Amino acid sequence: MAARIRRLSKTVLTFSRYSVVHLCSRNERGVSNLANLSETHEMLRKTCRDFADNELAPIASQLDKEHKYPKKQIKQMGDLGLMCVDIAESDGGTGLDYFAYALAMDEISRGCASTGCIMSVNNSLYLGPIKNFGNSKQKEQFLKPFLHGDRVGCFALSEPGNGSDAGAASTVAKSDGDYWILNGSKAWITNSAQAEAVVVFATTDKSKKHKGISAFLVPMPIEGLTVGKLEDKLGIRATSTATLTFEDCRIPKQNLLGQEGQGFKIAMQTLDAGRIGIASQGLGIAQASLDCAVNYSATREAFGQPICKTQIIQTKLADMAVRLDSARLLTWRAAMLKDAGQSYTKEAAMAKLVASEAATYNSHQAIQILGGMGYVTDMPAERHYRDARITEIYEGTSEIQKLVISGNLLKEYGISIH
Repeated sequence: MAARIRRLSKTVLTFSRYSVVHLCSRNERGVSNLANLSETHEMLRKTCRDFADNELAPIASQLDKEHKYPKKQIKQMGDLGLMCVDIAESDGGTGLDYFAYALAMDEISRGCASTGCIMSVNNSLYLGPIKNFGNSKQKEQFLKPFLHGDRVGCFALSEPGNGSDAGAASTVAKSDGDYWILNGSKAWITNSAQAEAVVVFATTDKSKKHKGISAFLVPMPIEGLTVGKLEDKLGIRATSTATLTFEDCRIPKQNLLGQEGQGFKIAMQTLDAGRIGIASQGLGIAQASLDCAVNYSATREAFGQPICKTQIIQTKLADMAVRLDSARLLTWRAAMLKDAGQSYTKEAAMAKLVASEAATYNSHQAIQILGGMGYVTDMPAERHYRDARITEIYEGTSEIQKLVISGNLLKEYGISIH
C-alpha cells in the first residue's frame, strides 16, 4: 500500500502547472498536527494536498462561475487512484482503507468542494454498494470501468415526494420474464449528466413497505431513462444535479444488486459510509475558510496593525479552529471504526453533523473577518459559504443525523423508541 502511494506522490508532480501563492493559501499546519499519521496516510495526504493546491484551488472559482464539470481533473484524480480509494487492488482499485479516503476527501474538498463531491459520489455512493453487494459479473461491468476517472457513476435514492423518508420509494420495479421494468422519478441526483451507470432503489413489493425495496444497476444512457434539466444550485455548482425519470425502463434480471427486498439495507449501509465522506468534505470547506480568514487577517491592517492582533478576530479564529479540529477527530473516529469492522452508524452521523456545521460556521465567520471582501467573488470566502450549506442537507439532513444519533444512543441504554 505504501509503495502505491509513493507512485502516486511522484505522479502528482507531473500534474503541477501552477505555483500557488495567494492570499488564502494554506500553511503546513492542519490535518497532520492532530496525530502522527502512518507513512502511507501522510504520503497520501501530502499528495492530495499538493494536487488540491496546484490543480484545483486555482480553477475552483472558474468552475463555480461557469458551472463547469472538472473532467480533466477527475481523470487526473483517477490516475492518482482517488476515484476508487478503498476498492481492493484485486478488483483494480487503490486498496487503501476508509481512513485514507477521509483524508483524501478532506484535502481535495479544501481545493474545490465540487470536485470533492464528485469524488465522494463515485467512491462511496456508487462503488461502495457494488463493492459490498455486487457479484463478480456485476463488478466486471459496473465497478471496474469506473475506477480511474474515465467514467463516473451516481446513486438514485431520493424522490420528489419522499425527502428524508428513504423507505417511501414510489419508483417501482416490476418483474417481466428475464427483465425488470422500472417506472418513477429520482430527484437531486449528483453526477447525473456525466454518469454512465446508476444504482437505483425501487419498490418491488409494496406490501412489505421498506422491506420491499430492492436495488438495481442501470447503465446510462438506456432507453426509458431520461435525465432532466440541470438544477441551478446555490453551491457545488461544478457538479451536475438533475432528476432521473424512468418510463418502462427495461433492465436484465441479473442487474438486481444483492437480494430482492434488500434495497433499504443497502441504502442505509451505503449512507452510513457516505456520511464519513460528506463529513470530510465539510472539513475541507471548514479548513479552506479558516486558511482564508487567517491569511487575510494577517495582511489586512486597521488602526495601524494587522486585524489578527485584535482580540475580537482572535476569538473568531479560535472558535473556528476548535470546531474544525473537533469535527476532524469525530470523522477520524468514524473512519477508524469502519476500518476495524465495528459499528459506526452513530459515529458517522455525529461526524457529519458536526463537520457540516463547522463548515457552515467557519465559512460564515470567514466572511465576517473579510468584511466587504468576503462578499465578493474576488475572494473564495463567499464560495466556501455557498458550498458549505449543502453539507447539512444531502446524505441526511442535520435533523436526521440527530435522530440517528439519539436512536442509537437510547439503544445503547437498552431503551426502545419503537
